[in-house]
Amino acid sequence: MTQTIANGARRIIALFMATSPFVFVAYPGAVAENNRGAQLAAMCASCHRLDGRDEGIPTIIGLDPKKLVETMEAFRSGKRVSQIMNVVARSLSTEEIAALAEYLAVQQRGSERP
Repeated sequence: MTQTIANGARRIIALFMATSPFVFVAYPGAVAENNRGAQLAAMCASCHRLDGRDEGIPTIIGLDPKKLVETMEAFRSGKRVSQIMNVVARSLSTEEIAALAEYLAVQQRGSERP
């Protein structure tokens, strides 16, 4: 069972790594900015809409940073269960989660880039 979970986690991380170049092409401003939060938000854009519209996956734009950090910590610890989000949360450091939360908190709905 543990081996199956580890293999699934590796596949999800590989998927994110494989799609990351495409996300950065779609949002070149994120690469140009020297802003870690923006770079991390580009990864989130592969699933979450960064224009604030909820199309089945909840929006993360404009969330209270404390709430987002708590949610990511819950995914990291396994208190909240989502195969993808548990892996994503575990792949980010505490500092990266904080930078991402701060960046997303100040973004406006309807913005085009992360």
